Amino acid sequence: MSQEPIDLSRVFPNIAAQMRSALCNLHLAAAQLVPAAARERDPALDAKAALLDQSYYQLLRLVNNLTAAENLAKPTPLPLRDRDLVETVRSVCASAQDLAEMRGLRLEFCSAEDYHVCAFHRPSIEQLLYQLLSNAFKFTPAGGTVTVELRFSGKRALLSVSDTGCGIQEDLMPFLFDRYLRDEVQAPDPHGLGLGLAICQHIAESHGGVMMAESRPGQGTRFTFSLPDDCCGSLDMSDVPFDYSGGFNPILLAMADALPPEAFSLRHLD
Repeated sequence: MSQEPIDLSRVFPNIAAQMRSALCNLHLAAAQLVPAAARERDPALDAKAALLDQSYYQLLRLVNNLTAAENLAKPTPLPLRDRDLVETVRSVCASAQDLAEMRGLRLEFCSAEDYHVCAFHRPSIEQLLYQLLSNAFKFTPAGGTVTVELRFSGKRALLSVSDTGCGIQEDLMPFLFDRYLRDEVQAPDPHGLGLGLAICQHIAESHGGVMMAESRPGQGTRFTFSLPDDCCGSLDMSDVPFDYSGGFNPILLAMADALPPEAFSLRHLD
């Protein structure tokens, strides 16, 4: 009797829940073994602890992606609100500027307009943008440029992230937004489970939009998120950012795979 294939999107959240509990215990134990006061007095100890913190953030990011996997096959409309898309994107780029410099990269933001209100879910847009920036940072060597561009055309808002990195092999392009890349078509290290771009695609679809990609090996890659340039009539009155990181630094969490260990040192965090 043949068995039905296991639905990994249902299994992953259960695995993530168990991993999250273990990670919490590890993080608390590490903080007690290497307290902040000791790290401040000893730069060498701080450097070692920073590597531990980065590993923790990388695992937590993986756990969050596993948790999100269950929703990838579900149409889940987001609570959209009317707000300034330019300000949201500019804010994300500003928060990532120092991290780009640590990688030896130039991060540029350009927008066709200084102010533009449309309907979107800010936490999801931030999550999508951090994911695209993380990919760009990982695959662009020092001295390269990452450009975030925002355009408005034909009742569409177009948010793109392009880089001057290694590019993507042509045979990988059809599988970029699949939930799980096949082993034989995995991108070169570093890579994860292939969930990051699938999550971006899900966010795009939840906005009534789409993700697009173009790349040339050795010349760079551009990802573009196209969403409707419409208003829904519900204003976003809150200036308090949503923290999908569970209380941890959302920028470091979102980009943990793309940063050097020193980004997690107490000196940098201060």
